[in-house]
Amino acid sequence: MSATIPSVDEFVELLVVASSDLPDDVEAAIGRALLLSGGTAGCILSEMRDNSELARVRRQPVCQDTGIPYVLATGLGLDSSGRRDFKARLAEAIRICTSSGVLRPNAVDALTGVNPGDGIGEGIPQVHFEDEGCERATVDVLLKGGGSENVGCQYSLPDQSIGAGRDLEGIRRCIIDAAFRAQGLGCSPGILGVCVGGDRASGYEFAKRQLFRRLDHPSSGAFAALESELVDQINSLGIGPMGLGGSPTVLGVRIGSLARHPASFFVTVAYGCWALRRRRLLASPDGVWVVV
Repeated sequence: MSATIPSVDEFVELLVVASSDLPDDVEAAIGRALLLSGGTAGCILSEMRDNSELARVRRQPVCQDTGIPYVLATGLGLDSSGRRDFKARLAEAIRICTSSGVLRPNAVDALTGVNPGDGIGEGIPQVHFEDEGCERATVDVLLKGGGSENVGCQYSLPDQSIGAGRDLEGIRRCIIDAAFRAQGLGCSPGILGVCVGGDRASGYEFAKRQLFRRLDHPSSGAFAALESELVDQINSLGIGPMGLGGSPTVLGVRIGSLARHPASFFVTVAYGCWALRRRRLLASPDGVWVVV
C-alpha cells in the first residue's frame, strides 16, 4: 500500500527546518571541538555555534548558500502518477521557500547562467525513490552548497601519484589526500562521505548518501576503525576551521561500499561543509508527517 504523499506545507516545514536548524549530532560535534580548540580555530567554531543558535531561533538559513535539495524518498510505494505528484508538491514547496528567503535561488541554466529565481531547474531538485527493505516511509533532504560540492573528488586505484593501491591503506591515502586538497575550501571542519567501489556515477551518488548518516553512528567491520583513525589523521594536518589553521579539519568520516567491476576500483569522496543541513520527514501511523 502506498504511503500518503507529504503535503506542500509539510514539505515547506521540512525545508525550513533543514535550512535553519542543524542536526543535533552535528551541533554536538562542533561543541566538542570548541572545548578542545583555542586561538583562531576556537573563535571560528564559536561563531559557527552562535550562528547556528541564532538561525534556529529566527528560522533563517544557517548559511547564505542554501545549496541544492537532494531528496531521498523511501518506502512510499508510489506509482508513476504518485511520483509526479510528489515532485510537483516538493517543487511548489521549494518555490515558496525560495520566495521567502529560506532557500536561495540556486538553479541556473547550465550554459547561459540565467536564473529563473524560483530554485527549480532541469535536474533540480534531485529526487530518488526507493521501496525495497523499508520498514517506514521517510523523506530525507540534504541541502548541499556549492563550495563543498566543488571539492568532492574521485580516485581510480591504483593511483601512483599518492601511492594508493587497492587496499585499506590505499583508501586511507585517497581520503586524506581529498581533505588536504580541499584546504578548507569546502567550509571546514567538514564531514566526509565516502564510497568504496561502484562505478563512476554510482560512486558519487552513494558517497553523498553517506552524509545522511549520523556522526554518532559509525560504520561496522573494517571501516569502523578506519573512520576513527582518519578523523585523527586529517585533524593532525593543521588545516583547521575554514582553512585558517589549527583543528579540527573534519568532524567525521562515514564510509560505505558498493560492489565493483573487477577492472575498476574507485574511491569517491563527497565533502560536506560544517553546516551539514540534513533533515527527515517521518510518516506517523496516523498519516501525519513529522520532521525529525
